[in-house]
Amino acid sequence: MSETITLSKGADVFDVYVARPAGSPRGGLVLVHEIWGLVEHIRGVADRYAAEGWLVAAPDILSHGGVEPALGAELFAIMNSDDEDARVAAQPRMRDAMTAMRSPDYAVWGVAALRATVDWLVAQPGVEGRVAVTGFCFGGTYAFALAAADDRVRAAVPFYGSAPAAEAIARIQAPVLALYGHHDPSLIEALPGVEQAMADAGVAFESVVYPDSSHAFFNDTGSRYDPDAAADAWRRTLEFLDTHV
Repeated sequence: MSETITLSKGADVFDVYVARPAGSPRGGLVLVHEIWGLVEHIRGVADRYAAEGWLVAAPDILSHGGVEPALGAELFAIMNSDDEDARVAAQPRMRDAMTAMRSPDYAVWGVAALRATVDWLVAQPGVEGRVAVTGFCFGGTYAFALAAADDRVRAAVPFYGSAPAAEAIARIQAPVLALYGHHDPSLIEALPGVEQAMADAGVAFESVVYPDSSHAFFNDTGSRYDPDAAADAWRRTLEFLDTHV
């Protein structure tokens, strides 16, 4: 069963796609979308987690930055098309659309909105404080950020996200499973430093790098989808959540 609810953070409101399991939940899961927003693909992922027993809350935190789901879906379709001219022509539009969400003020708001989503989850029957976070790309970055900002998070599974600075990593109390594609140069180059910062902070950190995959390997609607890596990542994620949440 699914529905869309509205939560508030200060004077701002934001939508949250909620996918409910058939019975009592294993726990609550915050699911943070990619840079394209709360599109159909992410709602489908939420439904998949719900089918595995999780109460899933997938907040739309990108509309606050000016990219509503319809625009995100349109840009995604262009950037994943075979038409190179269309992709090049869309670059200025992409930059304009993403400008607001790159500001520090937006990041502060985004993490606060995710914490409000945790507030909602922990108040739901059957959750009993068992809350985790996962996300993809933009959402992977915010999964790291939420784990650093909220000690109610018991496990974090960022897919191809950027880890925060060392001082924020030091605030992470939850175990982290981070998933990457090898052909994702900036994240792979940064990974040794992330691993060292996690070790220095005493964070239980596990990274998995899929050798034949690139960024966005889990998104089965995109051009870089890798079904084998996606299936393995899905299995690992479910096992990790069951173990730590």
